[in-house]
Amino acid sequence: MLMKIFNQYKKQIRFFMPVLMLVVLSGISFAEGQKESFIVYVGTYTGHGSQGIYAYRFDEGTGKLSAVGLAAETASPSFLVLSSNKRFVYAVNELENYQGKPSGGVSAFSIQPSGEKLNFMNELPSRGEDPAHLALDRTGKYLLVANYTSGNVAVFPVMKDGSLGEATAFVQHHGSSVNRERQEGPHAHEIVMSPDNRFALVTDLGLDEIFSYPFNAAKGTLGEPHITKSHPGAGPRHMVFSKDGRFLYVIHELQSTIVVYSYRRTDGGLKEVQTISALPADFKGKSTAAEIALSPSGKFLYGSNRGSDSIAVFSVDPAKGTLKVVEFDPTMGKTPRDFVIAPSGRFLLAANQDSGNIVVYRVNQASGHLTPTGDKIELSSPVCLQFLN
Repeated sequence: MLMKIFNQYKKQIRFFMPVLMLVVLSGISFAEGQKESFIVYVGTYTGHGSQGIYAYRFDEGTGKLSAVGLAAETASPSFLVLSSNKRFVYAVNELENYQGKPSGGVSAFSIQPSGEKLNFMNELPSRGEDPAHLALDRTGKYLLVANYTSGNVAVFPVMKDGSLGEATAFVQHHGSSVNRERQEGPHAHEIVMSPDNRFALVTDLGLDEIFSYPFNAAKGTLGEPHITKSHPGAGPRHMVFSKDGRFLYVIHELQSTIVVYSYRRTDGGLKEVQTISALPADFKGKSTAAEIALSPSGKFLYGSNRGSDSIAVFSVDPAKGTLKVVEFDPTMGKTPRDFVIAPSGRFLLAANQDSGNIVVYRVNQASGHLTPTGDKIELSSPVCLQFLN
């Protein structure tokens, strides 16, 4: 019976088959296009015209960045982190004074379904002045905060509803280093969790040290750290693990260098493999390094320089972990405090704090080369970028 019907209408079926296929393929193309649309959250220093966290829509098909508006009003959210389930955003409030006490703040927000707005949940004192960074442990149950000026680290539990509870751990760093202006005391700068979540690694710019704290994921506590000394006066700032977790790359703010360390999983220990400048050899001015990031492929490493106002591009030796200079690209603005690579690895967005703009680059995934797309967004004091897909 079915064959009889098919034979009766096969001419019509043959005629409409190309049209049907076109409709199906168009649907697939549309779905893929939808997947390429992202929200980018931008943290700012408030007090210079901005009001908090801003949302932008990013099209990975074209590299076009378009403004949505203010996502949440909050004081100086200088660093942001998103929960792994993409339901919550956490921000440090980089302040010296919080409700009359010497502390900054840490804030929790839920993400509205569109991603364009954030709902305030709660805010707590960060337990130290000028919190500069925060990170979620890999279970998503604890939030760790580095307080720069006070030189300490606090751990906060994440409640079931995504809000923050009172601190479960607090550690204070002590001492100083050789740069009397910048290293007169401890300055905890960034926290990165080890790939297995067993250690919380903390850079301290003021001490020229990297602390590897054993992390108890059941209790949210920190044990006695293994401490690695940096070069005197280097000022370790931000870091990133290699894709296989065998190496740690640390960018040093004061000497504008990147140090490659081999990582010891047993105790979080580090052994220096290579030190390389993040600046062009012919650069003569004053510059400080800021952000560091690895391409999704793990083949290229990027670092930003404030003063030379550039992004340094390095190729990565997958076996040795060592770096080789590819190029230095101008950021088309002043003071690139942060940059972020799109999830596909095809674009890089740089936030120029002092010129108040965000610049988009196309990334050549074969060479690591950056090419400006010509897309530039104006925003007062952008200092942190985070993607939400």
